[in-house]
Amino acid sequence: MRRVLAVLSLLLVAACGAEAEPVDAPDLLRVLAGSEIKDLEPLLRRAETEAGVKVKLTYTGTLDGAEQVASGRADGELDAIWFSSNRYLSLIDGAQAKLSTQTKVMISPVVLGLKPAKAAELGWDQGPVSWSDIAAAARAGTFTFGMTNPASSNSGFSALVGVAAALSKADRALSAEQVGAVTPALKGFFSAQRLTAGSSGWLADAYARDPAVDGLINYESVLLGLRDPLTLVHPSDGVVSADYPLTLLASAPEEKKVLYGKLAAWLRTPAVQREIMTTTHRRPIVPEVRPDSRFGTTQLIELPFPNRRGTADELIKSYLNQLRVPPGTTFVLDTSGSMQGDRIDALRQALVALTGADTSMSGTFSRFSNRESVTMLPFNSTPGAPVPFAVPAGNPEEVLARIRRFAESLEAKGGTAIYDSLMAAYDRPLTPGRYSSIVLMSDGENANGSGYDDFAAHYRALPEERRRVPTFVVLFGESDVEEMSKVAALTGGAVFDARSTSLSEVFKEIRGYQ
Repeated sequence: MRRVLAVLSLLLVAACGAEAEPVDAPDLLRVLAGSEIKDLEPLLRRAETEAGVKVKLTYTGTLDGAEQVASGRADGELDAIWFSSNRYLSLIDGAQAKLSTQTKVMISPVVLGLKPAKAAELGWDQGPVSWSDIAAAARAGTFTFGMTNPASSNSGFSALVGVAAALSKADRALSAEQVGAVTPALKGFFSAQRLTAGSSGWLADAYARDPAVDGLINYESVLLGLRDPLTLVHPSDGVVSADYPLTLLASAPEEKKVLYGKLAAWLRTPAVQREIMTTTHRRPIVPEVRPDSRFGTTQLIELPFPNRRGTADELIKSYLNQLRVPPGTTFVLDTSGSMQGDRIDALRQALVALTGADTSMSGTFSRFSNRESVTMLPFNSTPGAPVPFAVPAGNPEEVLARIRRFAESLEAKGGTAIYDSLMAAYDRPLTPGRYSSIVLMSDGENANGSGYDDFAAHYRALPEERRRVPTFVVLFGESDVEEMSKVAALTGGAVFDARSTSLSEVFKEIRGYQ
């Protein structure tokens, strides 16, 4: 099956007006957005003529965006935010003071989608199905699913909260005690997860490449937009929905508040609401527009959400360190002579940050997790000896310190044998029951040993389970963009661009896919 390249970067800027857009202009509304909003770009380009507002979207991850707003770094640089939900942001101390008017634009619940044959086999195409039913089947191994990482994507976080609230039978804000009590049931639930990702779009692509996975937990809109239809299961005990609030920042000047009001009003007009429903598969928010037949007739019940940030954070940490299938990660790292100086320092810092040295909100959730197996494979003229680390289920500090010492000891010298080193990573035995992935970082072109064609032939001859391991490629320095993109496309991975941003930030971004 043809593998599709997903090109990502930490801060991807898409101007929805002219290509050469000024940093600011009187008719320009600068919006920090989640990647889920990207499918609205064609519609937003019309806002300039129909509403008199040019929209410039800057994309970021949910947690990174929340941190940027709550810390005040968005003040003066951006005028509004547009995430799938403001629930987590609202839990951060001081964040509410950074926000002004909020306008809900559309709705999409997080639900389960299954291949029709599997839904029929389980009898879930006939009547009500609860999260408890789904959890029992997952624990028994009767179906498998993919879901985004709750630390990186709101769809995964919403799914995690929804399952926890439903299984704990919470009738009010989810508490830390309830999360603790339901942890064994959650672990059984997530034992059926076979795919993870940092974004809903990439997850959908990965699912399309893997016929062994039975379904997805994702936004209803994403599931309805898949090429191969799924049977959607709207759990009878409730869901957590995204309501996509376009939110004005309190720091926005008066002229930007006017632009915000025009855009918000335009987005809620019946004609635009119908177009949103038709083109993005999201439910309309205004009562004048009724959801069409594809959404069914099931009444959505909203499940309770944590009302304390500590509870939400502990739920995410439990998922990463206890509940999910643990990752197995191999880092193939360029330590050639061209990495001398600032570049090798940046690589050391990026790896050290993943051992817990980065204490920011996003850094806390991107460190090497408990139960994770980590292998470092540095290379220059030839592949180096792989150095494995096994992070234990409890008290990981000693192993994390060893990884830190290893990273700090890296030195730059010699040539660049990218493909021999990548082949060495793929030839290593897989650890059963893990999400296996490879991170390839190089600052230049291949100069020693095998070439891309040799690697491609080697990869295609591998057993199927090894060919399912994606390579996440990091562009750095003078990387060969064309060849690195081909590696990601061949292996079902993605390209991350660290040429104009921090290598540490890109490594954190990749963690959402592992």
